[in-house]
Amino acid sequence: MFFLHFSEIFSMKLQYGQPAPTFDVMDVLGNRICLANFADKKILLSFFRYGSCAMCNLQVHKLIGRYDEYRKQGMEIIAVFESPTENIIPFAGKQNPPFPLIADPQARLYDLYGVESSPEAVERAQTNSAMQEYVKAASELGYELKMEEGANFFRAPADFLIAPGLVIDTAHYTDHIFDHLPFEAIDTFAAEHVAA
Repeated sequence: MFFLHFSEIFSMKLQYGQPAPTFDVMDVLGNRICLANFADKKILLSFFRYGSCAMCNLQVHKLIGRYDEYRKQGMEIIAVFESPTENIIPFAGKQNPPFPLIADPQARLYDLYGVESSPEAVERAQTNSAMQEYVKAASELGYELKMEEGANFFRAPADFLIAPGLVIDTAHYTDHIFDHLPFEAIDTFAAEHVAA
């Protein structure tokens, strides 16, 4: 079950103030995730690379650690991977995140949100000293660099902060394959208009 509810499917990058493209999908556990059902919440919608991506699993680990506080502040997290369910469960799924993981091997949601593939992002990462820190931190958690068969190695991650009413507050399209929206920005967004 995979429905997109948006007037036009496009690959343009989203910007502040635009409506968040809605979708209705199943997560890896078989639960229905309809973005419209989150309209009264703040949302962090994170697009990752593929299920076995070491840096992606490191980020999921960090999000799990912050989730309880985010939820108290009225913010939910939705994580999307460009992998089939069976390639997500042994990695991010093994961490038992308290938020939904969506398998999107056909990259429909990536296209909907204008999330790009970028060979240049991979090249930049290989020459960026910060990547080694991410690789080391991921390795310490048991996530090693490995290629997933059939995965889009050139997919760049992206993060979207979506305000109540399903309006884009922040669209973070990265230049590096290990880069996500800084937690300072996410924390500030989550703390705004804290639910009673």
